Amino acid sequence: MKKILFLFTAALFVLQSCTINSEIVYHKDAASTSVTDIDMRQFISEMKAMTPDSLKQQKEFGDFDKLPTVWTSFLDIQQKEGKLKTKDPDSIRIMKKIFMKTNKENNEPAGFSLKMDHFTQADYQLLSNYNKKEKLPLDQNIFNHWDGKTLTISTENFNLKNIEETLKSKTSKEEAEKVEGMISMFFKSIGTTLKFENKIKSITGKHDWVKQIDKYTVKIEYDLKAMYDPEAQLKNADKKIIIVTE
Repeated sequence: MKKILFLFTAALFVLQSCTINSEIVYHKDAASTSVTDIDMRQFISEMKAMTPDSLKQQKEFGDFDKLPTVWTSFLDIQQKEGKLKTKDPDSIRIMKKIFMKTNKENNEPAGFSLKMDHFTQADYQLLSNYNKKEKLPLDQNIFNHWDGKTLTISTENFNLKNIEETLKSKTSKEEAEKVEGMISMFFKSIGTTLKFENKIKSITGKHDWVKQIDKYTVKIEYDLKAMYDPEAQLKNADKKIIIVTE
């Protein structure tokens, strides 16, 4: 996992080389499943073009090839690598429900994906505590409250806090100081799709970045420039958006 996060961090320091797309499915039983796909194809292509004979590059991509290409739990990965350091039952339970896999295109590394499988509100609280140490690039929107019928979105979660903290934890002190000021330059795009098993009955509250796609789907598209511009003015920017399903 550390090799994946190293490559993710390196990708972000090649300007606009990374795309992040998340999908959160809200289940009828008040749980939700989220998948985040991090596309690093442009970064990998640029790295190979710039340093095709780099021994370091070969080592990093070689380690990438050793990681699973099918969904594998964090617990299984750490046990396989002999790096499981915790015996805390809550951490073990959460690690069983977090999955990752690497993605390939034409047998070449293309990025990686993270999945939080059927998480309850209690699971998300444990995940928040677990992530204080692990620093995973999680979508902030997974922490919005869902009770099986109503989703309450805090638009304060429309930020890249977890990604920023992941970057800072994996870079030197000097590079970490630059992260916040340059984060909007690291990505091509970031978006989150919210899908509901039941039809959407009503949406209260508006935000420029939120759009209903169909009767089951809402899309959040981040405006990265506006996010980091203190003078940016949004037409609609309610603090809460409440989605009620049938």
